[in-house]
Amino acid sequence: QVPLKPGRSLMDWIRLTKSGKDLTGLKGRLIEVTEDELAKHNKKEDCWICIRGFVYNVTPYMEYHPGGEDELMKAAGTDGTDLFDQVHRWVNYESMLKECLVGRMAVKPIAAPKGEGFKNEMISIMLYSKTVLILIVFSKLLPLDLSLQKILNNIFGFYDWFQTDSLITIVIYTKQKVMNAELVIVDCQDKQLRGEIIVDDHSYLVEVGRYCNFACETFSLLVNIAEKIGKVEIILKKKDNIHWKMLGQPLESHNTFIKCTDRGLFYRKCKLVSKTEVTHDTKLFCLMLPKSTHLHVPTGQHVYLKQIIAGTEVVKPYTPVLPFLLPDFKEPSHHDGAHIYLMIKIYSCGLFTQALDRLQIGDYISVSNPEGSFKKPQVQTSEDLFLLAAGTGFTPMVKLLNFALTEASFLRTVKLIFFNKTEDDILWKNHLEQLALKDERFEVHFILSQPTKDWVGKQGKISSSLLSEFVKRSRRDSKVLICICGPTPFTEQGVQ
Repeated sequence: QVPLKPGRSLMDWIRLTKSGKDLTGLKGRLIEVTEDELAKHNKKEDCWICIRGFVYNVTPYMEYHPGGEDELMKAAGTDGTDLFDQVHRWVNYESMLKECLVGRMAVKPIAAPKGEGFKNEMISIMLYSKTVLILIVFSKLLPLDLSLQKILNNIFGFYDWFQTDSLITIVIYTKQKVMNAELVIVDCQDKQLRGEIIVDDHSYLVEVGRYCNFACETFSLLVNIAEKIGKVEIILKKKDNIHWKMLGQPLESHNTFIKCTDRGLFYRKCKLVSKTEVTHDTKLFCLMLPKSTHLHVPTGQHVYLKQIIAGTEVVKPYTPVLPFLLPDFKEPSHHDGAHIYLMIKIYSCGLFTQALDRLQIGDYISVSNPEGSFKKPQVQTSEDLFLLAAGTGFTPMVKLLNFALTEASFLRTVKLIFFNKTEDDILWKNHLEQLALKDERFEVHFILSQPTKDWVGKQGKISSSLLSEFVKRSRRDSKVLICICGPTPFTEQGVQ
């Protein structure tokens, strides 16, 4: 992020979008944009960017962009979808830039291949099998047994369902022998059922609606996983004990297997059940998932919170934590997989966190599916684990610490180097000190940049000389994993 000029905050941008001012320069018209036309608008004073087929005039947004003008200019006059996804896919650009919409990109005609067997009614289907892209091209001349469903079944598996008088059971055969609860996400809401299975960086979706009539309000759905054969069962209670002729009306994305990043974010409303103080400016929020949701956030992954602020959807990412690091810490008491805990710093001028802090117990907030690329085997195959955290960059380390000390048997040492401004800013200081006493493999070092005269520990900011004191192998050829999280300048300096 870069410092913004006064009057260029998110709230100021929201006010501008609602002022009625023409932000596109087209006086309300929507146009079809060709690649040549898009390429002409590639200057700071005239900048158009395409995201997912829609073109936006981001010229008026330049001074409001938290990442600075230079970041926007990287995509000036081009399709910036890939760059956008790499940097901040979670940002709700449709809502933020809706007054800047120029129009759609023009669709280029695709010439059909010439030769025997290809007609105008040719269909192209893209399927993903782990990291391999398979492009299948077929026409109506091909045998019927080469249907999309059979091809999909051969690559992934298939689903089936059966019923009793009171229950519906959906069975998904994934053909994956690494299935676990973290890879299955199920939501039953608004008479729609959505079951998603994560396979590497792809997902398979069962999504039906309209005819669904589950007793979602009174019945916690059950998810059974046979890990050795990769079978997933989703069991729900019928609202009425009647015989169903079909599971439901298939929705647009039903029975698809695509990259997770192409799937888009899915949200459900979670209730705030507790809010406790951690430090003078940081609080632990406990959110309760709906009874009809099955969701476990994997270690090292994050979720997005979505709020409507001044009529605009605003989205921010947060990494869930555990309610405690040691069994001795029992407050709050919810730790049953039905709750999500978020440790959030409340900024005095932060539009989003101030709105979060104003939430009352019983209020609702939208929470997305988990995202992230961190893999547990990175930890399980290491011998030395070093965690470098600054401020609330500590939050991804909470679950990671718990996993490392309980399930990673190869680890010889686990060391947390925790940077803060003052001693009052240190999150869970007593938890960490007690954990170090309890497990001899774990060390924690607190480093302050603005200590009081009473501070006897280390002080300073992240640097090569400072890190060289702490980041040392347990033996000469040990395999090391270093994880870092904090404000962007801290992370960039740490990586250097």
